[in-house]
Amino acid sequence: MSAQSLAEPAVAPVIELRGLSTRYGELLIHERIDLAVEAGQMLGLVGGSGSGKTTLLRVIVGLLAPSEGSVQIFGQPLFAAGARHRHLLRRRFGMLFQHGALFSALPVYDNIAFPLRELRCLDEGMIRDLVLLKLAMVELEARHGRLMPAELSGGMVKRVALARALALEPELLVLDEPTAGLDPDRSASFVHLIRSLQKELGFTVVMVTHDLATLTGLATRLAVLANRRIVACGTWPEVMAVDHPFIRNFFAGTHTPAVSQQGVR
Repeated sequence: MSAQSLAEPAVAPVIELRGLSTRYGELLIHERIDLAVEAGQMLGLVGGSGSGKTTLLRVIVGLLAPSEGSVQIFGQPLFAAGARHRHLLRRRFGMLFQHGALFSALPVYDNIAFPLRELRCLDEGMIRDLVLLKLAMVELEARHGRLMPAELSGGMVKRVALARALALEPELLVLDEPTAGLDPDRSASFVHLIRSLQKELGFTVVMVTHDLATLTGLATRLAVLANRRIVACGTWPEVMAVDHPFIRNFFAGTHTPAVSQQGVR
């Protein structure tokens, strides 16, 4: 038997975009983008205002179909097999929206329980145990489950939203401006929490952020959107070596962060 036949089969990227183009009417947002994100990576997606970062996230999570090209999530086509197929794939990732997007009429407990109840296969006792576990994971207490979203500080909103995003034990966590609206201390604390959970649980992260402190604290790889394309993708040293006006301006004075030297892919 040959060595090749004994080799383990290649693992598909968690996210794979090939020849992806998106349009809003006649306006071209992305033009033939290729991008692959491997399991366990923490990818930071950056670009100027209007470069299409959030639009690309919407494509990745299945909210917007591309005009051209293919999107594969966990090695499966996202848009080729209908809405139910996308719904099943979505159970494998969590989304943290920029402003939390908590249900304002539901207390914290029910916000976190919502995706668990959507499964329709767990009894309330198990849901309660899981909600309390998720609260503890984001360093909140059981008593916080009784609070309404309007009673939460900005930092608590982020933590509750993160607990809900992690409710179904996702393999992929998608973050849209995860520290927006937080002061530097709360932002640093939230970044540390996400990094600790990623190290413990091993999920893949894709995030959009314009905040350099968040980017250097979390991202081990970067993808830079400019001129409708990804003009650089790789490790920090690889991206910062690319001679492009946006990269020079955005990362001016930034040193390769310590997190990129750690054993996180």
